[in-house]
Amino acid sequence: MYIVLVILVVIVCALLGLIVLIQNPKGGGLSSNFSSSSQLMGVQKTGDFLEKGTWGLAITLMILALAINVVTKSGVSKSNSEYNDQIQKSLKATPSTAPAAPATQPLTLPASPAKK
Repeated sequence: MYIVLVILVVIVCALLGLIVLIQNPKGGGLSSNFSSSSQLMGVQKTGDFLEKGTWGLAITLMILALAINVVTKSGVSKSNSEYNDQIQKSLKATPSTAPAAPATQPLTLPASPAKK
């Protein structure tokens, strides 16, 4: 379920990016000088469709983000409890004595091969 939601988020993000790039800026900046030429062919209806698509995809992205949060919260708590159970079992299985100190041995170098 998590993988499906992540794939949907990636698709929605790609579509949202494309729709935002397709839209004409509505005012300000460099586009204000050329505003009369951009409305010359009458693309007002396309702007309405793109604006509604942007809002729809943004809302969809928010809902998917919340859904991923809900899915991962339930999945993480379940796996954490299993992990904690395994830790508790391993702690009970190991003896509670302190490990013995390692024995120190003198350092010996290997014998070098004889030269002929």
